[in-house]
Amino acid sequence: MYAIVDIETTGGYAAHHRITELAIYHHDGTRITDHFHTLLNPGVKIPYFITGLTGITSQMVEDAPRFDEMADEIVGWLKDRIFVAHNAHFDFSFLKKEFDATNINWQPKKLCTVRLSRKIIPGLESYSLGRLAESLGIEIPDRHRAQGDALATAKIFSLLLQRDTTGVIVKSLKRNSGETTLPPNLPKADFDNLPAKAGVYYFLDSHGQVIYVGKALNIKKRIAGHFTGQAREWNRSNIRNEIHNITFELTGSEFIALILESQEIRRLWPKYNLAQKYKVEEWGIYDYEDRNGYLRFCVNAITKGAKPLITFSSKGDAWNFMWEKVKEFELCPKLSGLQLAKGLCFSHQSGACKGACQGVETVKKYNKRSQKAIDSFFETGESVAIVGQGRRAEEKSVVLIENGNYIGFGFAPKEETVGSIDSIRMFIKPSKDNRVVQNLVNSYLLNPRGAEVVSL
Repeated sequence: MYAIVDIETTGGYAAHHRITELAIYHHDGTRITDHFHTLLNPGVKIPYFITGLTGITSQMVEDAPRFDEMADEIVGWLKDRIFVAHNAHFDFSFLKKEFDATNINWQPKKLCTVRLSRKIIPGLESYSLGRLAESLGIEIPDRHRAQGDALATAKIFSLLLQRDTTGVIVKSLKRNSGETTLPPNLPKADFDNLPAKAGVYYFLDSHGQVIYVGKALNIKKRIAGHFTGQAREWNRSNIRNEIHNITFELTGSEFIALILESQEIRRLWPKYNLAQKYKVEEWGIYDYEDRNGYLRFCVNAITKGAKPLITFSSKGDAWNFMWEKVKEFELCPKLSGLQLAKGLCFSHQSGACKGACQGVETVKKYNKRSQKAIDSFFETGESVAIVGQGRRAEEKSVVLIENGNYIGFGFAPKEETVGSIDSIRMFIKPSKDNRVVQNLVNSYLLNPRGAEVVSL
C-alpha cells in the first residue's frame, strides 16, 4: 500500500546531483512488511562535505550498481504504492529524474511526513526528521543514512496513521491537492490565498525575515511554477525548506511590479536574490571616434567602469532608441552600430544616408549632427504620467516622470483626470530614483505595452 523512501545524494537538487543510497520500506497501513536497501554509484565524485554528513565515500560506491542497472528492480518496489517520504518533493524529484532517464513512467501518489506531521501533530518546535523523531520517542541509530532515516520515517508514519482522527491523510491524497509540491513548512492556506494578479511577492523564513522577493503578472501562477519543479533553481532544498510564509503586494501593472521588485531587493537585500542584487541586465549606448575622425556609436552591455551615454534594461530597447536618433538626425546606421554587415549601409542605398560610411559626407558635417544627437540624450526629459491598470476595477495605476526623472507611483480613482503634475502628485508615493529604475523607465517609455502615456 505504501512505499516509505529515503535517499542520500551528492548534493541538494536533482538537476545537477545524483543518488548514492536508497532505502524503501513497505507498509500496509498498520506495520512494516518488507524493506529494500542499496548503495548506488552516482558516476561522479562524492563531495567531501557530503561524506562528512553521510559517511558515504566515493570508494564505498565504486563497485555499487548504477541507477539505470537497478531501475527495473527499484520501480518494482515502488510500483502501485503510495510514495511516502520526509520532505517528499526532495526524494521524489531525484527518483523521477532517474526514472525519466531510463524511460520508465513513474507517477505515484505522494505523501510528505513533514506536512502531515504539521497538521496531525501541531505545535512542535521543529519538524526536521531528527527533531520530530526525538519528540515522538523514536531513535535513529543510523542518522543521515538512507536505511536509518527511512526506518525512522516509517515509524513516524505509523504514528501519524494512528493519530489521524480527522482524515488528514485521505484529504492529502486527493487529486490535485498540491500538498506535496509545496515547500514542507509552508501552510497550504498561504498558497491558496495568493491572487492571480500582478504584484510583488515575498518569501519569509521561520523568523519572519524576507529571504526572496519576486514579481509577476500572475502571482499565484508564478509561485506555483517555482514549486512544481519546472524551474531548476527552485528544486534546491535549502530555499524550499526555509520558506514558512508568503506575503504579497498588488501593483496593478507589470511595470510597477518591476519597479517595486527592484526597490525592495535593494531595501531588504534578501539572501536568495543574490543574482538580482549584482547582475541586473544593463545595456548602454557609447560614442567613439574612428580612425577617419567620424563620431560613431555602438550598443553594448555595461561592464564595470564603463561610462555609456545612456542606459537601458535590454539590448532591444537600446537599439530602438538609437534607431529613433538615426532617423531624427539623419545619421548613418552603419556608423551608429545598427548595421553589422559589411559593405554599403542599407540607408545609403535608399538615399536616407548622406554617405559618411563611404567618406562621401565630410567629417565636419556628419559630426555636427552626431553631436546634436548626443546633446539630445541629455536634454531635460519630458514630464509624463504612465497610466495603467489598477489593483481593483475602480482604480488606475499612475507612474510619475518629471523632467525625465522617476518620481514614484501610486493609485488614483478611475474617474480622476490626469492633466497636470499637481493633479496627480497627491496620489503618488515618492520613491528613490536609481539607475536600475531609470533603465526600466527608459525602456518602458519606448514600448508602453498597453499603458497610456500622458504628457504633463
